[in-house]
Amino acid sequence: MTEQSFLLRTAGRLVTGRVTAWLVLLVALLVAGAVAVGKGEAPPSQAGGARLPASAESARVAQLLEGFPGEGSTPALVVWTRQDGGALTGADTGAAAAAVQRLNPLAVGGRVAGPIPSEDGEALLAVVPLAAGTTDEETAQAVGDVRAASRAELPEGLRAQVTGGPAFGVDIADSFSGANTRLLLVTAGVVALLLLVTYRSPVLWLVPLAVVGVGDQTAAGLLTVVDRIGGTPADPSSTGITSVLVFGAGTNYALLLIARYREELRRTPDRRLAMRRALAGAGPAILASASTVVLAVLTLLVAVLPSNRSLGIDVAVGIAVAGVFGLLVLPAALVVCGRGLFWPFVPRVGSRDTSRTGGWARIADRVVRRPRPVVVLSLVLLAALGVGLAGAEQGLSRTEQFRTEAESVAGAETLQEHYPEQGTEPAQVVADAAAAEEVVAAASAVPGVTSAQVAGTSGGLVRVDAAIAAEPGSAASRETVQRLRGAVGAVPGAGALVGGTEAEAVDERAAARRDLLVVGPLVVTVVLAVLVVLLRALLGPVLLVLTVLATYGAALGAGNLLFENLFGFPALDTGVPLFSLLFLVALGVDYNIFLVTRAREEALTVGTRDGIRTAVAVTGGVITSAGVLLAAVFTVLGVLPLITLTQIGVVVCIGVLLDTLLVRTLLVPAVVALLGDRFWWPGRAARRPRHLRAGAHPPA
Repeated sequence: MTEQSFLLRTAGRLVTGRVTAWLVLLVALLVAGAVAVGKGEAPPSQAGGARLPASAESARVAQLLEGFPGEGSTPALVVWTRQDGGALTGADTGAAAAAVQRLNPLAVGGRVAGPIPSEDGEALLAVVPLAAGTTDEETAQAVGDVRAASRAELPEGLRAQVTGGPAFGVDIADSFSGANTRLLLVTAGVVALLLLVTYRSPVLWLVPLAVVGVGDQTAAGLLTVVDRIGGTPADPSSTGITSVLVFGAGTNYALLLIARYREELRRTPDRRLAMRRALAGAGPAILASASTVVLAVLTLLVAVLPSNRSLGIDVAVGIAVAGVFGLLVLPAALVVCGRGLFWPFVPRVGSRDTSRTGGWARIADRVVRRPRPVVVLSLVLLAALGVGLAGAEQGLSRTEQFRTEAESVAGAETLQEHYPEQGTEPAQVVADAAAAEEVVAAASAVPGVTSAQVAGTSGGLVRVDAAIAAEPGSAASRETVQRLRGAVGAVPGAGALVGGTEAEAVDERAAARRDLLVVGPLVVTVVLAVLVVLLRALLGPVLLVLTVLATYGAALGAGNLLFENLFGFPALDTGVPLFSLLFLVALGVDYNIFLVTRAREEALTVGTRDGIRTAVAVTGGVITSAGVLLAAVFTVLGVLPLITLTQIGVVVCIGVLLDTLLVRTLLVPAVVALLGDRFWWPGRAARRPRHLRAGAHPPA
């Protein structure tokens, strides 16, 4: 008996005992309650301080600037304009000047620059330095005070908009206010509806939904505990993604287990024995699936972006909790509730099981009979969808990240319209003070830099501010930063480094590309290793991973076409390729695990070709339901306010549907049918009589 079999058999006895089943449920509730009560608060994040690795050039500049006098600040920008777009009046100018007096006490150093009139006479600008390195709560309070002071006692028709780095951070945080609660409610509603449709029972769907819901809240509490222990700041987007994954994966595990439990209830009158057999049959696939996802997301620990590492830990904790609840709490709840839980379609001993002769069986027959055309047509379709990636733009600016209205975005657009040369924060060059003149000259000569001047000195270092002409967040702005880095970096002995908001965007894109190139192959390697161990084969796992990668490329291409032509999004965000790869490879392989482990089990008696036919027939309904449910759950990410999360949700939704309805239903069975027993090379599907191998029938 393998260690896995021993653990599952032990779990089976524990969750099906007349007393121990109740104890399992009681312990689960006590643990969930204890976590909810004792989780405490996660440590507050430092505004803007955790986006980049410490080794990034812009992060090093920010650290060096902390030693400069007056550099412990970051500017909030206030721009006053008429709502009708007209010229400002004398009363408007006086009101803005009075607002600046109210803003002075809020500024670092007690002085605000401005109001500065625009050349067209339609705007006034004030620069309010706020303390840098504060917590999110402190920054939100400061930005709120600036907004209140800048709007007080304004003439009718005059508006004040606050933008700049601190305002963007606050607006992103505010956009999540209540969003995760809406996400949880919508996700639970989608899961409830699909479970009700799947089971056609007014009662049964309540049990898996309740178990998964308690598991999700337990995971959320554990995340806070983990964040507090590790000193990791809470990230609302990471929390939202983790909740979606817990609901999606947890419900998938429930669908697989309940389907197997229903099969066993038709064979034995003892529901406790039926559950033990169901766990023995479905448990290895669920355990392998959860382990694969946990190991895959933990590869994010080698990422350089702190947000990626944080997400890896959060999702690993969430999936681990979903797996424990799926293998222990759900079986106990089902056994306690009894056979009548399935009313009105209660599975009785000897009742007809149509799964082996229904629609999925007919599909399997056709695929196994003519596998070559199925393989060719499936690959052609996936390749055609993948073409949608051609020419895809990557990278969203700060003003392009929101799906909801944000004052900082509107203010940045107003600023760009009336102050085109001040619409972006200058690039900050830190260099050796002895080379100040050479650095200024080199920066001034860079195409796209409108001016460069010394802004301060400290400890043998000089800060040079280089104004960039291009629109903030644009490709032209990023190219200017790259040229600036090359120019000042070539000044002998200067040791010049370039930072600032636009440089941070460049470094974040570079870090995202690095994480994709490093974490992506590592995810694929981990998933392949799990499949090799699970199936005790090499060729089959390699082919399964290749099908998942083909699905990933097709989903990303199809998603990009939708973003360009339907949603009107300006580009793919830099994090979308990595997160889509991670979730599609880790979650997409689940359905192949569910299918192929059942095929291997059936091959023990009927051979590989008939085994895959039976596996498609008996798992078709449950895996399709699981895939549709997971796809629907990921679309719920659209209720969150950032385009990045919407894009991840859409791409993963498309990928899961492709994997469920095309790859798992047609392509993989066709490949297995083509290869026969060679699919399990260099091992065998099972030790069985020779006349049963390769789907042959026993002699008469």
